[in-house]
Amino acid sequence: MPTPERIEKVDRVLAFRQPDLRVVLEGVTIAHNASAVMRTCDAAGILHLDLVSPSPELLHFNEAISTGAHKWLEIGVHGTPAACLLPLREAGFQVLATHLRKDSAPYTEIDFARPTAVVFGSEGTGISEEALAFADRVVRIPMLGMVQSLNLSVSVAVILYEALRQRSEKGYFEAPRLTAEELARLRHMWLGLSPEDP
Repeated sequence: MPTPERIEKVDRVLAFRQPDLRVVLEGVTIAHNASAVMRTCDAAGILHLDLVSPSPELLHFNEAISTGAHKWLEIGVHGTPAACLLPLREAGFQVLATHLRKDSAPYTEIDFARPTAVVFGSEGTGISEEALAFADRVVRIPMLGMVQSLNLSVSVAVILYEALRQRSEKGYFEAPRLTAEELARLRHMWLGLSPEDP
């Protein structure tokens, strides 16, 4: 049986989870980076992480880097951008693509209080044209140096903590945002309880 301290921590963390703020990784091939993103997502209150890859089995997550964060995330695997992003758009999510181009908006100008899915591309080639076609907005992190990109997990952290700031200002962390059913399901799973346990 879990200790009272463990139960309190799980309840507290679940109360902060943001079910309508999602991270999508498209074509990421470096397991080290994906593992670091998982750790960042958990720290920032993310529940859903989506992987778009035709060969997700090639990603062997490094638990030393993720510190086991994958256990606290709902990870979806999709073969194509459409399989991931079309249902999200139909569910009312704004889809943001992180991409450096002339019409991209600074991430600080985005309303992250709306249901949002943020797409990050691969380390080498970025976001595909297919994924960009689903984007409502293209966003960027301003770069002032000679190098025009950040490490993937750093980019995810910069954007998620802006979203966290905005959502905190709107009171999104003052009460659980998961449904009672989702809270109960995740609580039992995280605590390793059986369906019969209270």
